[in-house]
Amino acid sequence: MKRSLLTSFISTAVLVGLWYAIAMVVSHVRGVAFPTPWTTLRSLVELLGGKLLCEHSVYRHIAASLARWAMGFAVAAGGGIAYGVLAGWLHTFERATVPVVHLLQLVPGLAWIPVALLLFGVGEGATVFMIAVTAFPPVAINVLGGVKRVDATYIRAARMLGAQGHILVARVLIPGSLPHILSGLRIGLGNGWRVLVAAEMIVGTGTGLGYSIIQARWTLDYASAFACVGVICVIGLFAERFVFASLERRTVERWDLPIRK
Repeated sequence: MKRSLLTSFISTAVLVGLWYAIAMVVSHVRGVAFPTPWTTLRSLVELLGGKLLCEHSVYRHIAASLARWAMGFAVAAGGGIAYGVLAGWLHTFERATVPVVHLLQLVPGLAWIPVALLLFGVGEGATVFMIAVTAFPPVAINVLGGVKRVDATYIRAARMLGAQGHILVARVLIPGSLPHILSGLRIGLGNGWRVLVAAEMIVGTGTGLGYSIIQARWTLDYASAFACVGVICVIGLFAERFVFASLERRTVERWDLPIRK
């Protein structure tokens, strides 16, 4: 515990030191006021205290981003798990469709912008679509890999006990592939969060952390933009380290399965 705290303290000190050094170099060489950690923290405190950013509070922007993220990720998670289980169970379906999923995996999130705009126009639908289509492939691929690696002995034993159809899926395939499912969900969650911020910068409609960052440049309020970047980092870190890591540990322990490295 002490070693972990010491490591975190050292990492934070290094980050802050590099940040200050970059700010001083940029200010001296380019004559541009580069926000320092102190000015960024002060701006964040002001935003949290009620200062408006792009005509809304920072809480409104955070709520809007989280809502879009949740909707897009829910679509990706549901579709990815369903696809992975079905493709892992039906080999003909897997051979016919898995090349398409791998192809989707290769497409950068921002490359979906023209498709999203043509399908949904500027608005919530375009952003949710970009999150879903970017988060779907890693979920689908990991779930498929997990289902295919379930020990065939468990499947035969379940069938001998009379398990068929959805019971076999719910009691054997999904529990047996849990480490892979959780790994895919974590990757998809991160992919969706990154593309959300970028999508809000381009197809945003007045709210969201990404929209706030890109709009702050017009007023040269870079300290507020940096504060929003900090909020993005904190939310992503919280979801990854505290929510998902805890969920993975408890779920895997519940089913007595090894954690995937």
